[in-house]
Amino acid sequence: MSATSGSSSSQSPPVMASIGDVGALFQTAKKYEELNVIGTGAYGTVYKARDLHNGGQIVAMKKVKVALTEDGIPLSTLREIALLRQLEAYRHPNIVRLLDVCHGGQSLERDHQLILFLVFEHVEQDLDSYLKRAPGPLSENRIRSMSYDILSGVDFLHSHRIVHRDLKPHNLLVTSTGRVKLADFGLAKTYDTEMKLTSVVVTLWYRPPEVLLGISYNTAVDVWSCACVLAQLHTRAPLLQADCDSQQLHCIFRLIGRPPRHEWPENVAIVADSFPDYPPQDLADVLPRIHPHALDMIKGMLVFDPAKRLTALDCLEHPYFTEEPLK
Repeated sequence: MSATSGSSSSQSPPVMASIGDVGALFQTAKKYEELNVIGTGAYGTVYKARDLHNGGQIVAMKKVKVALTEDGIPLSTLREIALLRQLEAYRHPNIVRLLDVCHGGQSLERDHQLILFLVFEHVEQDLDSYLKRAPGPLSENRIRSMSYDILSGVDFLHSHRIVHRDLKPHNLLVTSTGRVKLADFGLAKTYDTEMKLTSVVVTLWYRPPEVLLGISYNTAVDVWSCACVLAQLHTRAPLLQADCDSQQLHCIFRLIGRPPRHEWPENVAIVADSFPDYPPQDLADVLPRIHPHALDMIKGMLVFDPAKRLTALDCLEHPYFTEEPLK
């Protein structure tokens, strides 16, 4: 099943899969034994579980509820699952592995919701807990290696026309060997050219200006979020912290400076003069002891105009990674 299979014309009714088809599409979840809850988010609960048919292998199961109509499962859901399966075929080292997709079929007709379980490889910790547990500052080599892993995963997604849209330390998993894998594609979406804001895109502290301003956006949103994460690797504290969208914009402009009026996007409700004429801070003061190449790269990622931001591929080809071998 490809990510684009079964598409319908604008005149055709939405393509659905009937409830009776569910058993054919997905196995039941009975082959897994839930052990405990790992975490709960806006898009589902994640459980630690045991694969009863595979030597007791420990896995992570994400429980997702899909609203059903009388006709069945919307095609958009099937496409998202197809997309996850398509990614898994590449076995990218910086993308968490999707091992299985199955359903909890017994609750289908009671609440008009399909319960799906996305079964992923289990990784013991996320980057947020890793940074909190670190006994001191991370070494330059560790920061560079982790930065490369994150950007490599993001570039892989972007090369397949996928925007993650919720990159943050909680959605980056750290293996026992210190490798980083991107996880939680609940917000990931294949993009055409531009997408409009939805109310839940990207956690606030990692949210770029174009999302906060409510304008269309593209893969550059992930680059901004990456820059915030990479900065956090150096300080072990979030780079930009605020309590609401407007305060987050103030926080951003205090760091990078309020953009000139000619760069301010048209047709947005918030005008440039809503903010003081903040001068840019020297990022080196905010991230002391940072490698000069890392500083230059992060500056290129924290650019107001998405079109002028470095891409993930630009970052991978930056001297920060190319002038010295990764260790």
